[in-house]
Amino acid sequence: MMSARNPSLRVPWRLRSSALPTLAAAVAIAVFVAAGNWQGRRMAQKEALRAQFDAARQAPAMPLPPAAMQDPWSDWRYRIVSVEGEFDAARQILIDNRVHAGRAGYHVVTPLRMPDGRAILVNRGWIAQGATRAALPVAPPPAGRVNVTGRLNLPATGYVELQAGATAGVVWQNLDPARFAAATGLAVLPAVIEEAPERALATGLVRDWPLPDFGVDKHWIYQMQWYAFATMTAGAWLYFRFRRAPPPGALSP
Repeated sequence: MMSARNPSLRVPWRLRSSALPTLAAAVAIAVFVAAGNWQGRRMAQKEALRAQFDAARQAPAMPLPPAAMQDPWSDWRYRIVSVEGEFDAARQILIDNRVHAGRAGYHVVTPLRMPDGRAILVNRGWIAQGATRAALPVAPPPAGRVNVTGRLNLPATGYVELQAGATAGVVWQNLDPARFAAATGLAVLPAVIEEAPERALATGLVRDWPLPDFGVDKHWIYQMQWYAFATMTAGAWLYFRFRRAPPPGALSP
């Protein structure tokens, strides 16, 4: 008489046939991989921007491009430029809430009128806040024709202002060339020159411009996290899809 065989040996694996968990896992994996790929593209963009910055730091100072320039201003970001002109002291503004060495202060921004009729904003440096908020610091620009050398930058546009009317008067919360032009009536280029440290002591201003943080490592970490989520989801699906079935009656009392 043939002995009975153990059912668990005849069917060692039980396939799960439910389509819903499979669909959910596929969607989750697709989303995680897409998010990781997006972080990879952002990392490549930041790497290109860092390479642009490194190349610009090594290049000699050059004049601003002519008015008929076709290249976007983003291609000129971080380049060292040298321009001549006269400061427009009447339209000088202070950018609020700028901190240096733990002290509150302002960035002093003055438009420079160039001989070709154009104007560009020059960030002349940092100055400490007065004894009170009402006592604004005094930092008049040099008079007459001057030569300005510095790093060309593009002010951030995705800012949030704490109150309305932040572009009225001398003190501004953020530097925005387009809003400056609208408020003062002086058309300026969509860029700003961060003046070089030379001769800063004579003006009483601090020109210690920080190196930009491009966040390349951050995007790499996020990319690896999204790919890890995709891998874990795939592993969990495989485990529950092909896990070994319990013997019949194993849960019976």
